[in-house]
Amino acid sequence: MISKEKIPFGYKLSKLILTPIFKLYYNPKVIGKEKIPKDGAILVCGNHMHLYDQCLPIMSTKRYLRYMAKKEYFDGPFAWFFKWVGCIPVNRSIKDSNAKEKAIEHLKKGGAIGIFPEGTRNRTDAFLLPFKFGAVSMAQKTNAKIVPFAITGEYKFRSKNLTVRFGDVFEVGDMPLEEANHKLETIIGDLKRENLKMTEINKKN
Repeated sequence: MISKEKIPFGYKLSKLILTPIFKLYYNPKVIGKEKIPKDGAILVCGNHMHLYDQCLPIMSTKRYLRYMAKKEYFDGPFAWFFKWVGCIPVNRSIKDSNAKEKAIEHLKKGGAIGIFPEGTRNRTDAFLLPFKFGAVSMAQKTNAKIVPFAITGEYKFRSKNLTVRFGDVFEVGDMPLEEANHKLETIIGDLKRENLKMTEINKKN
């Protein structure tokens, strides 16, 4: 199903203006963006290390990618921006069924949702934080495909190592959620390792 939901003007304008600036300033490498389906319900899922992580998948597809973002962003000075581009606020202090239902509604229309299964930015030494079940649960309820990705590197001017790599799409189907979540975590971990390996090789050359 192709999404019939109208793309907010704020999303289109922001993407048009900010994408070339972001690319010029941070110099990101994008690998495998052709794997992102051009239509149909998808959940774009990856690791989370920086506030700007959502920018990389957004600039990698022409689709309207709605991100689920913590509600604190909607209480600060840039609340207008997150509303303008259509982000879905999530109250992380509770099991936010309202946010989940909004995302599911978008997926049932054939839309695209962006989500970080770790639930928050990884500020630890852990390779990945434990994955929450929201992504695989929504995928199973809506028959949405999961598009895994991994981000590595630094957000700095003309970065030499900032990379986003997309992996093969998969469907949860009737897979047990524990198994699906483990599969997603494993794939993203492997994509992250590929990025790091590539960075090391580039350093030596």
